[in-house]
Amino acid sequence: MNFIIWLIVGAIVGWLASMIMRTDGQQGLLLNIIVGVVGAFVAGVVLTPLLGIATINQNNFSLPGVLVSIMGSVILLAVVSLFRSGARR
Repeated sequence: MNFIIWLIVGAIVGWLASMIMRTDGQQGLLLNIIVGVVGAFVAGVVLTPLLGIATINQNNFSLPGVLVSIMGSVILLAVVSLFRSGARR
């Protein structure tokens, strides 16, 4: 059951991050889930040591945990967009 909740929250986190970065039209449900889960991993590596807040990958489904996961997903999308724009040049 926890895995299903993790996927649902990951999809919501990925969708919110894609709305913030204005890439929602390019992504589907599967990519939103991947962005949410990988973004939470990025937040766990980068932001958790700085802020001391666990992410959704660490079974923290609280509001601060979801917000940190969204920040990690936004960082992930920003890095991906940098690589995409660099490849177009």
